[in-house]
Amino acid sequence: MSGYMGFVGVSTEKSSIMKIFPTWADILGLPTRTLIGHDLAIDATPQQYVHLVQQIRDDPNHWGALVTTHKMGLFAATHDLFDELDEFSTVGGELSSIAKRNGRLIGHAKDPLTAGLAAQEFLPDDHFTRTGGHVVCLGAGGAGGALSCYLAGRADRPERIVVTDTDQGRLDHLRAVHLRRGTPAELIRFVLVESPETTRTVLADAPAHSLIVNASGLGKDRPGSPVPDETRFPEAAYVWEFNYRGSLEFLAQARAQADSAELTVIDGWRYFIHGWSQVIAEVFTIELTDDLVSRLSEAALAAR
Repeated sequence: MSGYMGFVGVSTEKSSIMKIFPTWADILGLPTRTLIGHDLAIDATPQQYVHLVQQIRDDPNHWGALVTTHKMGLFAATHDLFDELDEFSTVGGELSSIAKRNGRLIGHAKDPLTAGLAAQEFLPDDHFTRTGGHVVCLGAGGAGGALSCYLAGRADRPERIVVTDTDQGRLDHLRAVHLRRGTPAELIRFVLVESPETTRTVLADAPAHSLIVNASGLGKDRPGSPVPDETRFPEAAYVWEFNYRGSLEFLAQARAQADSAELTVIDGWRYFIHGWSQVIAEVFTIELTDDLVSRLSEAALAAR
């Protein structure tokens, strides 16, 4: 065994993957059991991103890396350092996977795939057609944008997807992504959150059975929730918290209303499993099967 894989994030040492990776390496027969963290502040500079990607590229012992939190910033600063980029990384302007093949640096954006895999585990194939529920995605960054792309291409597509964010630039970026992908303009509404009342109104307008997602990052790397206190979720909604660790205020809000509003509440654990397994498979050129993912998930439970 030799070398190591990297994990680009904000507080990587707190992630369960640090305990899980050696066990997964044994199950998958990886050439290394070592995972190292590359921590960067949320407001990292382009120069820091360039330095990190060059370090990964030039280190013969570094197999590649998973990227979280910094997906859009890292792409913007370093995309010209890559020899190959997949379609969604260029269309979506983000990177979640850095791999190396025969001296070539290869970038992928895996989030549309992993968000879809996680959503399919709890959301019935005919959910939106059968119930008329909409989607409210709280956050237009990399994860929220990827989910909106998956949903826009889903056979059982919702009638309306509302994406909110506190940053107009992120909303404009995502609007441009969907324009390039040919998403019907009337499908997605982009809402700038200028006050807590904006989010209250968006949730009040969402019909029963809607899917409400926290893709803002709040509750993980930073405390808080995108949903103001005392805000009601739509009846019989699916409420999905993308995070599985952190202060998780959004998750607590949803669970507090789960019985009274008949909510189905999902945390980010399975999203975490799919996200990591797909990138590891890319870095080490492994073919994943449902059985193999089940084995990885079962092995990870001990670290949860």
